[in-house]
Amino acid sequence: MKTSGAVKAANILVVDDEPEITEIIEAFLDNAGYDVKVENSPLNALEAAREYKPDLILLDIMMPGTDGYSVCNAVKEDPHLSDTPVIFLTGKDSKDDQGRSFQVGGDMFIKKPFSCERLLEIVNIVLLSVGKN
Repeated sequence: MKTSGAVKAANILVVDDEPEITEIIEAFLDNAGYDVKVENSPLNALEAAREYKPDLILLDIMMPGTDGYSVCNAVKEDPHLSDTPVIFLTGKDSKDDQGRSFQVGGDMFIKKPFSCERLLEIVNIVLLSVGKN
């Protein structure tokens, strides 16, 4: 969380092809004290992650060009990003999708629609579990 001392706010990268969703998430998490970067193109997500070095990635599954599974796979194969937790945000709900999310290295699976308060709870839990909050 942002503070005036030496504690650094966690960096969160939000990857979703719907700007309306990323704007809401960005505003809410920024207000909660996190440093947030948004990427609306899944094709640019890996490069954005390399440049931004996020402590956490929020990642949509269904996007044009490439899906969130492929993005997560690439993140987990990158030696500089492989330990970065990934929370999938998706309108999909099947158990197969949840299973596949974990198989490619995802840490959590959140079904859309979700409340920003619930998202913040999960973000805090995941960051605490990796010592980034």
